[in-house]
Amino acid sequence: MLNAVGQAQNILLLGGTSEIGLGIVAEFLSHGPARVTLAARTDSPRIDAAVEQVRAAGASEVEVLDFDATDFDSHPAVIDAAFAHGDVDVAIVAFGTLGDQEQLWQDQAKAVASAQINYTGPVSVGVLLGQRFKAQSHGTIVALSSVAGVRVRRSNFVYGASKAGVDGFYTQLGEALRGSGANVLVVRPGQVRTKMSSEGKEAPLTVNVDDVATATVKAVVDGKDIIFVHPAFQAVAAVFNLIPRQIFRALPF
Repeated sequence: MLNAVGQAQNILLLGGTSEIGLGIVAEFLSHGPARVTLAARTDSPRIDAAVEQVRAAGASEVEVLDFDATDFDSHPAVIDAAFAHGDVDVAIVAFGTLGDQEQLWQDQAKAVASAQINYTGPVSVGVLLGQRFKAQSHGTIVALSSVAGVRVRRSNFVYGASKAGVDGFYTQLGEALRGSGANVLVVRPGQVRTKMSSEGKEAPLTVNVDDVATATVKAVVDGKDIIFVHPAFQAVAAVFNLIPRQIFRALPF
């Protein structure tokens, strides 16, 4: 069980090679050692480095589970295996893909694949995690959402629409679990400096992985349900939602 200073005993990272997810795990480990399960494709060229990163951060034990975000039929077995060693204190849902946004809305197969990874996969594991956390009556599910899902923009609407769905699902999963002892935290980082975002132009209010990790662990300890990593984004998002559509479409982003 997570203690008052943020030390966990058992952490699950779905998206075991995610830079942001690994950063969050490392931040938890800075509060004390824990058992870490990395759920990722075992043939990923990045999995060995992820295991070493977690070990170096102080994990007492590291297990890798073969996880494919779009192999939905396999998800129950993955979650069963993740809980085989006991209760999970923190489960982080951190997998996703960005892709070429102009290509996605014009290519049906690629758009569907993107939606399955970015929306259907998180819903699939979210339902399973919700039942597990309800049964154990404690712990936090951390879902990496995005400011892109708060108000979907023309420039990345395939990605943004999926993130809007994830945001809506996990905020309401938190409501469904209210009173159970378990909590859901939805994290809205904005753009983060990672390999996934490195090819694009840096947006205003871009943050580092460490910023997301620090804010996330603090929010888990404080029992929060939604956070914007950059404090200015909460005000920006509120303003965005008030801008009429005819004006919003003319904005340069």
